[in-house]
Amino acid sequence: MFLSRLSSRTYLRLSILSALGLLAANTAMAVTPETTSVDNGEMPQVELDKIVVTATRTPTKASNVVAQTRVIDKEELQRYQGQTALDVLKRQPGFSHYTNGGSGTISNFYMRGYDNKQILVLIDGIRYSSLSAGGAALSLLPADQIDRIEVLYGASGSSIYGADAMGGVIQVFTKGGNIDRSSMSVTAGVGSNDQYLYGASAQFANDKGTTLSLAASHNETDGFNATLPRDLPSQTDDDGFESDNYSLFLNQKINDSLRFGISGLYSKSTTDIDSYDDYMTGAPALKHAFSDQESGAASAYLEHFTDSSNTKLQYGYSIDESTTYETDVNNGSQYDTKQQQISLISVQNLPVGKVTLGAEHLKQKLESNVYDADVRKITSGFLGYLLSYNGFDAQANIRYDDYSDFDSETTYNLGGAYNISPDFRIGASYAKGYRIPTFNDLYGPKSWGSNANLKPETSDNYEAFIEYNTSLQSTRITGYNNKVDDLIASDGKSTPEYIYGQRINTDKAKIKGVTLTSDWVIDNYLFGASYDYQKAKDDSDYTGKVDYLGNPIDYNGNYLPIRPENKGLIYLGYHLPSLDIRAEYEYIGHYYYSVNNADSQIIDSFGLFNISGNYQLTDNLTMSARLNNITNKEYVTALGYNTDGTNFFTSLTYNWF
Repeated sequence: MFLSRLSSRTYLRLSILSALGLLAANTAMAVTPETTSVDNGEMPQVELDKIVVTATRTPTKASNVVAQTRVIDKEELQRYQGQTALDVLKRQPGFSHYTNGGSGTISNFYMRGYDNKQILVLIDGIRYSSLSAGGAALSLLPADQIDRIEVLYGASGSSIYGADAMGGVIQVFTKGGNIDRSSMSVTAGVGSNDQYLYGASAQFANDKGTTLSLAASHNETDGFNATLPRDLPSQTDDDGFESDNYSLFLNQKINDSLRFGISGLYSKSTTDIDSYDDYMTGAPALKHAFSDQESGAASAYLEHFTDSSNTKLQYGYSIDESTTYETDVNNGSQYDTKQQQISLISVQNLPVGKVTLGAEHLKQKLESNVYDADVRKITSGFLGYLLSYNGFDAQANIRYDDYSDFDSETTYNLGGAYNISPDFRIGASYAKGYRIPTFNDLYGPKSWGSNANLKPETSDNYEAFIEYNTSLQSTRITGYNNKVDDLIASDGKSTPEYIYGQRINTDKAKIKGVTLTSDWVIDNYLFGASYDYQKAKDDSDYTGKVDYLGNPIDYNGNYLPIRPENKGLIYLGYHLPSLDIRAEYEYIGHYYYSVNNADSQIIDSFGLFNISGNYQLTDNLTMSARLNNITNKEYVTALGYNTDGTNFFTSLTYNWF
């Protein structure tokens, strides 16, 4: 079936009316006697014992994990058709973000006050990041190719996974990891700003222990004008985005104690961006500037398991490649990250608890035509102990990382929790974290301030929580207090070589906060809320420090940028076997865009009202819809850059079983 290209506004009205009509009809049916015969097993419930892997590196019940975790499963991801992993995560507790426009444009995210360079991202256990700038491009990972996302808050991941995890760990699991029968599906979707999505997937399972999933999709949009009104005509055009996305997951059971598997997630995309005249060379801006990107990861593993042990050998390869064309006199700025990782992990059950022993080798390489990049090799070993006994949970880890280009690092964490009653649980933990300098920090041109003698940033992280769980609800209050040392920043001293100063380990920060999450299920109704109160402040000594113009500066006590002091979300949902609908209101408090905390750098607070739903039209046909920013709120997340107004996406998926 083909749809004519109606105007976005007309189509939006028709979509809303159609969706409301379907939902209203289904809700009316829901109160008829026929629905009273639904199996209770299909009713919603608060899941207290989801299995998580990221927090301990071995499958563990969420109710036995000490650190705060969050699981975004495939049912929740279904509400984000046509969107990305960043769109999903930015609405989760503890996250803040900014974007320089629409899909695929430059963005950054923060978790509990830590920058994305201080947050480790994994795809099926394999590191995924940019070696040049640091951080991971979550805005390039499509939600429709993801099975689930696990979030580990806090720095305990440093002693499990190594560098860059002092703010937390985000692990993306490729679509197809939980197949119980063979099936095929096709999806077609349409959204505002002339967005179109189409894709197909196939899953295969047999009684010989073979499961296979293949999926592909194409997503494109004309986008919107990313910049606020400017004098330059070239900055008033819409910034489009298109991507082709693929995923693969294979699992084969060889015998009762041995299996192997492969997985892969790959995205190739093009993003239209805004460009400006090069103030140093005078090169004119390219009218239709753009960036080509390739990103993803692939891995293969062999796993041996018995009733008392599990040993896994895994090899992985990830890429983050981009070439940006901004002026009409260059051939593009190229930054290609390639990472190879091999690991051997063994988990052994003990009479009390279990022990994890592992070794890893990581090779990181950056190829660039902007500067002479380099290669980094890291060899690591780690040891962990996990205990759940008589209502007491404990976790201890220690890890040693030996680097080819600077000194080795040792990190550790210790945490415990105790059930003071069947419903109440309290706990606390401490973790040592660190972040290694990026290749830009170490090896870039001197005009960027690069310094090959930099050392890692370090942190001390304390966390305590109390949680209350029943069959109807799950509520947790987590408090954290983090101190960060040796932050990398410019010394502010302008010289002929270092025009804007040289990067040194000079800054410090203190990050304190409280996170409240509460999720409830009563009959068919789901409702809940989350709230974050955070103070992320500069704690540096600015004695005698000046900016590159020679002016004295002192930011001590100032708020760190893009860290709102207040953030909250409330939601209300209704769930039946054939219907899942949710309305949510998200509030983001004001924050500063720069550490100087000038009035001109304030980003005003804003609130967004969204609604999403899935409806089972027939046994084979499902409709998904999402409507964002229903009130058409005008807001920005970064100075000088637009955000979208009311926008929508709706899709149909047909399944063959």
